[in-house]
Amino acid sequence: MKIWKRNLIVCWFGTFVTLLGMSQIAPIMPLYIRQLGVHNTGMIEQVSGFAFGVTFIVSAIFSPIWGYAADKVGRKPMLLRASLGMAIVISTMGLAPNVYILIGLRVLQGVITGYSTACITLIGTQTEKKHSGWALGVLSTASISGSLLGPMIGGYLDEILGLQFTFFFTGSLMLAVFVFTLLFVKEEFVPSKKEVLSTKEIWRQLPNPELIIVLFVTSYILQLAYYSIEPIITVYIDQLSGNSSHVALISGMAFSASGLASIIAAPRLGKLSDRIGPQKVMLIALIIAGFIFIPQAFVESPWQIIVLRFMLGFATAGLAPSINSLVKKIAPEAIAGRIYGFNMSAFYLGTFSGSIVGGQIASRLGIKYVFFITSSLLFINAIIVYTRLYRKLRKIPTGKTQNLKLVN
Repeated sequence: MKIWKRNLIVCWFGTFVTLLGMSQIAPIMPLYIRQLGVHNTGMIEQVSGFAFGVTFIVSAIFSPIWGYAADKVGRKPMLLRASLGMAIVISTMGLAPNVYILIGLRVLQGVITGYSTACITLIGTQTEKKHSGWALGVLSTASISGSLLGPMIGGYLDEILGLQFTFFFTGSLMLAVFVFTLLFVKEEFVPSKKEVLSTKEIWRQLPNPELIIVLFVTSYILQLAYYSIEPIITVYIDQLSGNSSHVALISGMAFSASGLASIIAAPRLGKLSDRIGPQKVMLIALIIAGFIFIPQAFVESPWQIIVLRFMLGFATAGLAPSINSLVKKIAPEAIAGRIYGFNMSAFYLGTFSGSIVGGQIASRLGIKYVFFITSSLLFINAIIVYTRLYRKLRKIPTGKTQNLKLVN
């Protein structure tokens, strides 16, 4: 088996477990905070929201830092650091004596994360060019499926084994990731002897920084679109069904439908991007996703929203692989880790913003406006991609991405 394929298998498993570990705490956080001594309902809601969101905010800050370290010392050391660190920190959450320690550990989790960023950089730089879109598409399914299954696994483990075991179980999985990474990931990394570049100097090295910014914006809006419905889905399903007996189950199905479709479609769309170009897949996906959001505001039954969310997953499945493929083509390999790190920051910020913005729009304007505004953002993003990225890349012959610096 080729080295890049073996690395892809290990990185898929590690990324899946990492995202599972970051998301599995969502359904059990309020219960665990109550167990730690907070009994006021309003306080539980506030502390739960902060404890859940702070990890993503801190991760957004530290992702570029770990990306820089990956460029300096190699990607495998970053994989080992993140997997072992998360194994310790997440396991320790199960032993937290009070809510302050728990929040501190959640902050620390955000600091030490970076496994996904290092994996994307490793696969993006190692994979043969003709297979890079497919490989990054496969890797993106790990993030989606981890985020998708995390809340369900967390809730299930709580039911059968208790709250604390959920943390111990995830920590054990991260320890297994560390062992597999140590034994099976291979990287021939030659440290650069050049002087360490500042962020400003990094941007100067890019052939066209504007293209990278467009990719960051797309990553942000993609996650915002996915998570804008998360805080309101249960209320929306309740309004549609008129029967509260199965609202939680149907809500979970509605939220998970897009993730399931993305898992199915991402590798195929990644392979398609290798053939026709990632910029084409990205533009088409944004337009289709924008249209699919609109009818979600007019559905009359929960099953209609589930079907539309499933269709949305197919539409957006090609976005993450296309973004990562373009980063690989545009960014010089010596600074690829930092560029992927900045892109992951946009990803985390979009996740956090979507959860906040969706609830705020619904409370002030109504649930239907969440879909209208999100659709508008996707259409605006599509216009930006077409005018600032697609038209520029269309002028460049296939395989000549080094000429990007000539495009104005």
